[in-house]
Amino acid sequence: MQIKAKNIITLNNLPLNQTGIVHHIDSKNNIKRRLLDLGIIEGTKMRSLFSSPFGNPTAYEIRGFLIALRNEDSSKIYVEKDGEY
Repeated sequence: MQIKAKNIITLNNLPLNQTGIVHHIDSKNNIKRRLLDLGIIEGTKMRSLFSSPFGNPTAYEIRGFLIALRNEDSSKIYVEKDGEY
């Protein structure tokens, strides 16, 4: 899927302490179901909080909870940059 909007990026490229609003998930396998089950749906606000020393995984705040996602999974989530939380 080609994204043309300038402020839409993949979640793994969201800078630390920045928020993004989920635009869509670009996956058709079991990972999409897992992400949806975690509440990562269109319009959900997520904030990038912490990164491990080697940058994988990264912790994100979503709906008051903290989850860790591998870059492989977060690269399938497209978000619209929203600024500070």
